[in-house]
Amino acid sequence: MKWFLGFLIVLLVLLHQDFWNWAAATPLAFGFLPLGLSYHIVYALACAGLMGLLVRFAWPTQLESAAPETPEARRAEEGHE
Repeated sequence: MKWFLGFLIVLLVLLHQDFWNWAAATPLAFGFLPLGLSYHIVYALACAGLMGLLVRFAWPTQLESAAPETPEARRAEEGHE
């Protein structure tokens, strides 16, 4: 899964350079939205989805185990001593 996520990261980095839209002002998406802007809206949604996948499948579990387990430690961490 990590290789697949790495591939998606490289793919999105390459797709960020949308050189095919640089010189085109038309056609307009939905009649008012320039094609380059609509492409970047879809690109931003794809990046958000990839970040969700990265958090779900590639997040290091040792970060979660570093949280305090006892109620006293939680109160001390929050400043309610």
